[in-house]
Amino acid sequence: MNRLGKGVLAVTENPAIRRVFTGTAAGRRLSLRFVAGETLDDAAVATRTLNERGAQVSLDYLGEHVTQPAEAVAACDSYLECLDRIRSDRLDANLSIKLTQLGLGLDDGLALDSLTRIASRAGEVGTTVTVDMEESIHTEATVTAFETVQAESGNLGIAVQSYLYRTASDLERIIPKGGHVRLCKGAYAEPREVAYQDGARVDASFDVLLEKLMRSPEVKPAIATHDTTRIALAKELARTRDEPWEFQMLYGIRRNLQNALIDQGYPLRVYVPFGAAWYQYLTRRLAERPANLAFFLRASIGS
Repeated sequence: MNRLGKGVLAVTENPAIRRVFTGTAAGRRLSLRFVAGETLDDAAVATRTLNERGAQVSLDYLGEHVTQPAEAVAACDSYLECLDRIRSDRLDANLSIKLTQLGLGLDDGLALDSLTRIASRAGEVGTTVTVDMEESIHTEATVTAFETVQAESGNLGIAVQSYLYRTASDLERIIPKGGHVRLCKGAYAEPREVAYQDGARVDASFDVLLEKLMRSPEVKPAIATHDTTRIALAKELARTRDEPWEFQMLYGIRRNLQNALIDQGYPLRVYVPFGAAWYQYLTRRLAERPANLAFFLRASIGS
């Protein structure tokens, strides 16, 4: 994340700014551009629409960093309900989950048990689960949890972030476990001790990791980017790959590009977040692409 993005993130953490987003019609309109809605019904409607367009979906029930075990249990139950809805509605979707929402950092055993339950139910449904990567202080625990449950379930994937120095070595552990690997640049404000601060370095790291993944038949690469240069490289590398892979993009961002990739015959999965805890997700999207603030300013004056 660049300096401007970090500045946006710092501003949006201000309580007064938060009230502007969460308590105004403009803020609500902005959230609905990037979030499917607050309910599972909303998410199901968005998923069905994307499926009809030719895209697969990864559903994310928003939330992270729970402070009570009961909250973690409730989040697990919500994901199990989501899997049941995928089955009953015959949606072409999988799940994306954050381990801190399941108790990581509060009760790591509870988080691991919940991940195991979710993976088992996903196996019954016939779909997969992506373990999201969060702040770097959780990276080691996240990779370890993935390794443990993937060895049992075989239907997990994991996200990796190109701005972290450690990601290349993490892939040496992850790739032999199989599953899918979502490669993204990274959306958290990390210190220079653990992450590249310069966008060009983040891109260069992304390209190296992308090539490694696309040349690894053991895993299914999921290339999570809206960057046309990175997309072009993925297309080029895919010419010599026989095994499955896919692009992944965020709900509401660069829809024309998403439609173009589908029309060109490329596999695309759209990350569809939903739930009441949308503010943190929204501000991270603004920090990644501060130009999105212009949308909010236009909405705030009713244009």
